[in-house]
Amino acid sequence: MGQTTRADVPIKAVLHPTDFSEASTVAFHHALKVTLLTKSKLSILSIESDGPEWEDFPGIRETLERWQLLPKGSPRSAVGRLGMDARKIIPEYSDPVEAVLRFLKTHEVDLIVLATHRQEGSLSWFSKSVAQPVARRAEEMTLFLPDGSDGFVAEADGSVSLQRILIPIAKTPRPQPALQAAGRLVTGLKCPEGTFTLMHVGQSATMPRVRLPDIPGWGWNKELRTGDIVQTISDAANETKADLVVMATDGRSGFVEGLRGSHCERILRQTGVPLLTVPVIS
Repeated sequence: MGQTTRADVPIKAVLHPTDFSEASTVAFHHALKVTLLTKSKLSILSIESDGPEWEDFPGIRETLERWQLLPKGSPRSAVGRLGMDARKIIPEYSDPVEAVLRFLKTHEVDLIVLATHRQEGSLSWFSKSVAQPVARRAEEMTLFLPDGSDGFVAEADGSVSLQRILIPIAKTPRPQPALQAAGRLVTGLKCPEGTFTLMHVGQSATMPRVRLPDIPGWGWNKELRTGDIVQTISDAANETKADLVVMATDGRSGFVEGLRGSHCERILRQTGVPLLTVPVIS
């Protein structure tokens, strides 16, 4: 059977679930920057019923003014003149994962951008909030911003600093969509130069064949390593000083359920590096 992915679909809709935390502020800046450059729609979904008021969360207009994309005191309509659409949503459901899944059922989303938080030795998105049954279908790419990471979009001026991307690859799931997504990301974010590092844990005979996208200013390195998969990926991320890790994931698992206890969760915890997951569905 063929495999499909969102990696080739233009980003037209971005979803940013927020709990109003400092980490969510970092994720918000990334979601806003992607929305600006792709001229798409941004939906900001509150997932913390007991959190602060919307007014206490960084405003879209205020951020765009700080980034000098809008003059001070711009009206709300000025945001639309930048080619993007943005809205804030208060869901009907108190459970954060349920709220996100309900939104995904009724709205087209091409990219989810959210923060992860350390909570009692785990990441809160993967702990008690996913104890209830959740849907087992999700095709959306997800950009995770770990707590404590500044990511690659500057809070002060919205500039992008993305030069080193690590892409772990294996035969399953098929890695090509991760390469395509990484290439489209740096092109969309207008990153002039950098290095992609393809890393396979195994032998040369087991390293899958892939097509390397031709991105002006960007080069490709290949590495073979041995050892525990998660630890090896974490070591590679640290040694290459990666700004981002991009991984193909099994798209048959749910939005968060598929990551709970998985390689992705452990990599996020160990590296503290932003992670873009690209689901591949058989």
